[in-house]
Amino acid sequence: MIGSDIFSVEPWTVTERELHLDLLPQSESIMALANGHIGLRANLDEGEPTGISGTYLNGFYEIRPLPHAEAAYGDPEAGQTMINVTNGKLIRLLVNDEPFDLRYGTLRRHERVLDLRAGVLRRDVEWLSPTGQGVRVHSTRLVSFVQRSVAAICYEVEPMGSPARIVVQSELVANEPVDGHDPVDDDPRAAAALRAPLVAEQHTHDGLRGGLVHRTQGSGLLMAAGMDHLVDGPDETVTTAQSEPDLARVTVSTRLEPGQTLRLVKMLAYGWSSQRSLHSLRDQVDAALASAMRTGWEGLLAEQREYLDDVWDRADVELDGDPALQQAVRFALFHVIQAAARAEGRAIPAKGLTGRGYDGHTFWDSETYTLHALTYLAPEVVKHALLWRHSTMDLAETRARELGFRGVTFPWRTIRGQECSGYWPAGTAALHINADIADAVHRYLRATEDGDFEQGPGLEILVATARLWRSIGHHDAEGRFRIDRVTGPDEYTALVDNNVYTNLMAARNLRTAADLAVRHPHRATDLGVDQEEIASWRDAADGIEVPYDHELGVTAQSEAFTRYRTWDFQATPADDYPLLLHHPYYLLYSSQVVKQADLVLALFKCGDCFDAEQKARDFDYYERITVRDSSLSAAIQGVVAAEVGHLDLAYDYLGETAFIDLRDLAFNTRDGLHLASLAGTWLVAVAGFGGLRDTADTLCFDPRLPSRIPRMSFRLVYRDRRLQVEVHADEACYELLDGEPLEILHRDQLVTLRRGSPQTLPVTPAPRRMPPPQPPGRPIPRRHRDA
Repeated sequence: MIGSDIFSVEPWTVTERELHLDLLPQSESIMALANGHIGLRANLDEGEPTGISGTYLNGFYEIRPLPHAEAAYGDPEAGQTMINVTNGKLIRLLVNDEPFDLRYGTLRRHERVLDLRAGVLRRDVEWLSPTGQGVRVHSTRLVSFVQRSVAAICYEVEPMGSPARIVVQSELVANEPVDGHDPVDDDPRAAAALRAPLVAEQHTHDGLRGGLVHRTQGSGLLMAAGMDHLVDGPDETVTTAQSEPDLARVTVSTRLEPGQTLRLVKMLAYGWSSQRSLHSLRDQVDAALASAMRTGWEGLLAEQREYLDDVWDRADVELDGDPALQQAVRFALFHVIQAAARAEGRAIPAKGLTGRGYDGHTFWDSETYTLHALTYLAPEVVKHALLWRHSTMDLAETRARELGFRGVTFPWRTIRGQECSGYWPAGTAALHINADIADAVHRYLRATEDGDFEQGPGLEILVATARLWRSIGHHDAEGRFRIDRVTGPDEYTALVDNNVYTNLMAARNLRTAADLAVRHPHRATDLGVDQEEIASWRDAADGIEVPYDHELGVTAQSEAFTRYRTWDFQATPADDYPLLLHHPYYLLYSSQVVKQADLVLALFKCGDCFDAEQKARDFDYYERITVRDSSLSAAIQGVVAAEVGHLDLAYDYLGETAFIDLRDLAFNTRDGLHLASLAGTWLVAVAGFGGLRDTADTLCFDPRLPSRIPRMSFRLVYRDRRLQVEVHADEACYELLDGEPLEILHRDQLVTLRRGSPQTLPVTPAPRRMPPPQPPGRPIPRRHRDA
């Protein structure tokens, strides 16, 4: 775990005051830069030492075999893995012929700053070589939000004490040897396929420009990487260039007096395609480099700042009273934006582009957590993500037919759109992902009123997913609509009948599809939808089965769940968590132990199906048996804890999800950041303490704050308006910052907002309740210890 002393607590930066070689893999993830298309782990400029080297292109993958010990019908035969592509971050430095290597000589100063407003990673180093020559190095790195294919590095060298001969080698390297441990290395299925996944197709150099083109062996994808340079140094500075199949290099050699500086600006461009020609892709990269060179380094910095100024103007969350939490919340939002901003036409991976954990796959996390937040922060990004899902519908239809279903079956985990999970209780039975995608479509439509999307891709996704539920569910003898043998969000309770979350989300999916089909009859007819099918969707939704334990007075997570054996938490040592690594699935599947919020997720996402007292009873029951072996859980538990009145508990859960990576709470930040958890930070703040609910036709707020946060302010966008909500202990102020008048609900009171006329209303106190305990051995980190 990363201690609170590693990164300085500052409102808009994450600063690492000194280098911790043992924490390099974690800091490389935390300080990674991306724009949704390109991802650069925060490897040191010189490439060594390194934790896990990583340069990623969203959607660029290699195929690997996916063998099964015992083959079964419907098992996918191949998987997809995001690969480390051509590394353009490398800038090697030699000082009087000695390599600049921080493991040798004397490191007098090393500081790195991730600037959340400027969108750059800055590095300052003072180093004495083993022979005593001093040098200062300052570098700034960015991945452009404005110029999608472009990244850039400004690298400056200055001698200390005496003159020095300086050589800088700027490189593009493909199939680089990996010194650090990559999580994919543990998978024998992937090792052979990924040892050297890139096959050289072309290499070029001209002046200070170089380029490499490669193709993957299995997936057949083509990628190009290019670099160009601006050099500012003494008159006698000499430059040379060379290239070979896996290497392009520009070398700059000079002699610097104390007070003189060599400045190298390195422009990078990346592109890939599954269909375009080598020449077309190469020309695209060259054009991107030309645009970047015309813009120049200062221009790229200005574009980056302007882009992020707009992001923070519509997305910032301010928390008083806890500076560390304030920093963590902004860090979380920054990485959510980085992962999605320019992902156009591609998925949003669970780790973003910060590491290869989960093979770079996207899961249901994307729609349920990440897109939920982004709908109110950057709705145009959500549209692109949903268009990507729409573009894979042919694959989802093929998968549904293979499994004997109608409609579509979207994959549990994937990069391109094919199912890549060899664990069939998830890959085949976790069908709720289809309702999660439909829910994201519905939320986007309500928040944007995008008519073209509604009549086109939106309706097509909703119709296809509705057909899935109608084909896998059935009406029993009493007329109840059942969906049996599925896996809900809680992966410790697989293959159950009538998982409440799945059923309620499916019912919403069915109703929304029916409503849109009625609203757009001609388009519905084009899709083969008739009145009888619409009626069948409504009948299924109205008859959906929701198991309930009348004796206990709680909603059963799934049929008979509350009658499963109880888990002996007192006899479970702390080292046994996560439980799936120490106990057989049979025991987990047949016990009342919950990996992550499931029924509690239904209380949030489908809150209009439960009254306040039922939510409180259900939350209390499941809080005692939820072990949070998934990083997805804390955010949802925090949202519902705030709603039912456990505000200090919600505050602790906000800390757990916000610090998941900054403190490495799950001990796996090295593999990449937990993007859904970071998006969950926004959910706890805005849906939890801000009380935002969006199941009605307009936004509804019911805000209340924990004792340790005296004031919270957040912004969001909704139907082309920008809205600010400021919450204090006893009142909330709503202000329309931009756009036409907007009606909202404050609790049950309808309020009309107009620009220049803030509305201040009293906050309803939270009901007084005793907070339930967490399972023995799974305490929640308490924020008051370091707040």
